[in-house]
Amino acid sequence: MPFKKLNASIKNKLEELEISIPTIFQTKSIPVIKSGANIYCIAPKDSGKTTTLILTTIHKLKCKEVGAAPRALILVENNEEALELYNTFLTYTKHTSLRVYFGDEKEHIDLLKSEIFEGIDILIATPKIVNKLLLLEGLNTTQVKIFCIDNAEFLVDKTSYTALMAITQSIHKCQYVIYSEKLTPILKRFESYFMQYSKKVAI
Repeated sequence: MPFKKLNASIKNKLEELEISIPTIFQTKSIPVIKSGANIYCIAPKDSGKTTTLILTTIHKLKCKEVGAAPRALILVENNEEALELYNTFLTYTKHTSLRVYFGDEKEHIDLLKSEIFEGIDILIATPKIVNKLLLLEGLNTTQVKIFCIDNAEFLVDKTSYTALMAITQSIHKCQYVIYSEKLTPILKRFESYFMQYSKKVAI
């Protein structure tokens, strides 16, 4: 059972939320993600991909804050998805010391820079915002341990794709996890860049 081998704080939260049985996708993907490999997670809608992303990210960070620089980067298509994922994350991190931050496109970039500088563990934002922060030296990526892309189909958009490629070039070494309904040619192309030696879990 993949839930049994997760951090105790996560198991307590799952009990509280009355989530006891993992989906087929979670049973297959959680152990592989925990192994630290780069991985493509391919599954249809409502297979438990977003919950898997949250659980494995929190587990990787051991449910506690460390330092000031983010240790998890999560990219999504747009501001609305970023806010929604941020709020879902808070459900799971409420009783931990983890600092989850939403890089709101509607806020001034200088405000985002100063708030991030105060210390965060998980950054959720669009590729555009993360790339802008990097260009303005408002984001330290030296501590990133896990880099996730949720519903990665949006990377067919050239602007998002270009921003992602720029972001990954600023990261020395971390685990990449891509969640998508299909393994598209664009996503497969990443094997030549940052998804080297990647594994694939598909249902």
